[in-house]
Amino acid sequence: MKYIATIDDKTYEIEVNSECEITLDGKSFSIDFLPIASPSIISLLLDGQSFEAHVNPTDAGWEVFLLGQRYLVTVEDERQQRLREVSSVQAAHREAFQLKAPMPGLVVAVPIKEGEQVEQGANLVVLESMKMQNELKAPRDGEVIGVRVKPGDNVDQEQVLVILD
Repeated sequence: MKYIATIDDKTYEIEVNSECEITLDGKSFSIDFLPIASPSIISLLLDGQSFEAHVNPTDAGWEVFLLGQRYLVTVEDERQQRLREVSSVQAAHREAFQLKAPMPGLVVAVPIKEGEQVEQGANLVVLESMKMQNELKAPRDGEVIGVRVKPGDNVDQEQVLVILD
């Protein structure tokens, strides 16, 4: 699985090759890490060098204290990045917004109904794909003018699920 980590506006691509090896921006590293003392203190061996990091979740991602420095880190996998990119591209247009399925899957929930006003970030559809549930959110404020699916529906990639005005 590939992950995209952002630290201070710099992006890194991380691929987990095995429990003890990763590839960071095309370069392989041997790793070993485990929580010590509490879940927020991590012992990390990176190519034989030892590090201790304090890692705490935040609303925006992770706060990491390493070697006396504080870093704000966001991490998303390839699927999350694709969902975010699709949402932001579609949100740039002010015409009616069509929420389309970013991948084939099963509709688990549709917590909105036609005529309802929603705010940016509101859950529109919960889609299950490859045993993972993905919350598809409103890219902007608007009125729901069409709901094209219901829980239990199987959908194809690019199928219109919800329309916002």
